[in-house]
Amino acid sequence: MSTTPSRVYAAKLVGLPIYDPQGDQVGKVRDLVVALRSEVSQPRVLGLVAEVFGRRRIFVPMTRVTNIDSGQVYTTGLLNMRRFEQRSTETLVIGQMLDRTVTIPSSGVVGTIYDVAMEQERNRDWVLCRVAVQEPARGFRRRGQTHVVEWRDVEGLTRREDAQGATHLIAALNEMRPADAANMIHELPPERRTAVVAALDDERLADVLEELPEEDQVEILEHLDSERAADILEEMSPDDAADLIADLPPDTAATLLDLMEPEEAEDVRRLMSYAEHTAGAMMTPEPVILGPDATIADALAHVRNPDLTPALAALVYVCRQPLEAPTGKFLGVAHIQRLLREPPSTLVAGALDDSMDPLRPTASIEQVAAHLATYNLVAAPVVDDDGHLVGAVTVDDLLDHMLPENWRDLVLRPGDARPGHGRRGVSRG
Repeated sequence: MSTTPSRVYAAKLVGLPIYDPQGDQVGKVRDLVVALRSEVSQPRVLGLVAEVFGRRRIFVPMTRVTNIDSGQVYTTGLLNMRRFEQRSTETLVIGQMLDRTVTIPSSGVVGTIYDVAMEQERNRDWVLCRVAVQEPARGFRRRGQTHVVEWRDVEGLTRREDAQGATHLIAALNEMRPADAANMIHELPPERRTAVVAALDDERLADVLEELPEEDQVEILEHLDSERAADILEEMSPDDAADLIADLPPDTAATLLDLMEPEEAEDVRRLMSYAEHTAGAMMTPEPVILGPDATIADALAHVRNPDLTPALAALVYVCRQPLEAPTGKFLGVAHIQRLLREPPSTLVAGALDDSMDPLRPTASIEQVAAHLATYNLVAAPVVDDDGHLVGAVTVDDLLDHMLPENWRDLVLRPGDARPGHGRRGVSRG
């Protein structure tokens, strides 16, 4: 391990890819597991929490880590795919130590932990060696002064706080994709999850909620005050909001719908009016909709919107006025590949594909899947009996409804599970 740096900071380690000896990526680092016994002795780093295929979180003992360099972690390749379960004697660095209030006795400074460093000793064990502390902001400063000190020079490291903040954990979560942030929040202890939910802004929390299991969504929403819960639902995509509201008690659902903006609530109510597991129930009412007088340049400008998923950006739906679902007469779709081949000044109506019959809101999941597969589509229009576009179904909407609720626990990449190797008890003494 001669190329391994002598000191590695946890915040920079999180998110790094993990490779096996053949150079194949097997996961990403999500946290560090340490044995936090006292404030005098440096805690031993037991291993990494790694996220592997299917967003499963597993434990990788430090004895299986062969090298850490800038931007990547290498292992022996012998990994146990059993889901990570934290023990009572263990502490998660990112999930539990960040934002803990500590004191530096030599200077009297009181602040919160925003990072910790680990280093490898001569016996090849990894230990936490330094603590990065940030003082509260004063006056017009946006950030307080920071200090990096030795582990032994800090007090309060082992003390559990009832009202631990979440500022620095939020910073780490904001660097992740919503699905990855959701997975980390799902694994947090209840008190930390509550602090994180309270600190996340509405838009980010909405993005994360869309990626959480249904039981987590309901639990989080029910613990929010009604006004904020309604605001979160408005930030969510209408189809995800409709699915979530359908899981709430009827009285709660009615209250939140009344508190939402009328237009947002109307979209959700319309989606909830369709039978479960149909195209109408799983579609989004907000695809890219343009009139026939729009130009190719107009269409390309709309699909450049970074908030669109790749599936939603793949098609432009051309309709007569009004251009909000349910629209006027549906004329056809324009594929992004076709638009890229046409002069920007030409009308989008000249690039229409009207050769395919659109889906009906009553189409079953099987019919939607067959339609997308038959025409090699990642999205398709949903049109009512009067020829009005009411929404679009994307392949990710379809997968969300076709996969079992616990699919993340069931899916393993072939060859990842290796019986007899990497038992959790190894190197976690």
